[in-house]
Amino acid sequence: MTEYNLPPTLPSWITDHIRLYLEDPEKAHMWSSAVAGGPGPLPTLLLVSTGRRSGEPRPLPLIYGRAGDNYVVIASKGGAVTHPVWYLNLVANAECEVHVSTHKTRARARTAVGEEREELWKQLGEIYPPYHDYQVSAGERQIPVVVLEPIES
Repeated sequence: MTEYNLPPTLPSWITDHIRLYLEDPEKAHMWSSAVAGGPGPLPTLLLVSTGRRSGEPRPLPLIYGRAGDNYVVIASKGGAVTHPVWYLNLVANAECEVHVSTHKTRARARTAVGEEREELWKQLGEIYPPYHDYQVSAGERQIPVVVLEPIES
């Protein structure tokens, strides 16, 4: 099992989900979001970005959708007015690792724009409706929709 140096500021429900993903990825994949006030089981992946300052691998579980062979995640930060650190890490270095249940792949991240963004935003909003409230809370910040494109090895 891979060990990560997790920031002490992460909420315990996130560190617990990361540990579960590393110990039992099949169980972690369909995560019970009720522990964080969510509607119940949701599909999650484990995104491992590279810290833009530390250079260290930074894992984070995220709700996801699919667009063809690609994975799609939302950089909501719960509706905060600033982008989440993991998104800033991907802007600095687009290459990442994606764990979906027991499947692991390298991927390249990009921010969806225009019509593609709107279509993917709608799709992910159907998976997790609170994203719409998050956009209101985020004010002028347009919440990024991130496409994770697997890299052929």
